[in-house]
Amino acid sequence: MNISITTPALLFPAISVLFLAYSNRFLAIANRIREQHNIFNKSKSQVTKKQIDSLRYRIRFIVAMQLLAVIGIICCILAMGLIFYGLQYYGNITFGFSMAFIVLSLLASVSELLLSTKALNIELEDMEG
Repeated sequence: MNISITTPALLFPAISVLFLAYSNRFLAIANRIREQHNIFNKSKSQVTKKQIDSLRYRIRFIVAMQLLAVIGIICCILAMGLIFYGLQYYGNITFGFSMAFIVLSLLASVSELLLSTKALNIELEDMEG
């Protein structure tokens, strides 16, 4: 299958939206960590300790999401360059890698979402008693 140089370019709008979402998640988590730090210093609560542990894992997933997306973008750019220079076969393979890295980034995003839900359930359990 031969793809044109415009095919990898179709990923660029999606990638910018991904980075916007990932950056927003990172900033929200950073603010939450600062809040939990203050609460933990005052109360030494076990619930707060669980939240801090959860936030640590979530930060790791967000970093993985961003790194995988960056690698996906780089592969996408390389694919465009390879296709431009007439190396269609290598361009196709590189574009496949690009899509794979973006899918991995999205899967990391789903994992972080599941961790986030777990953290919310910790808060709800604490409120219930």
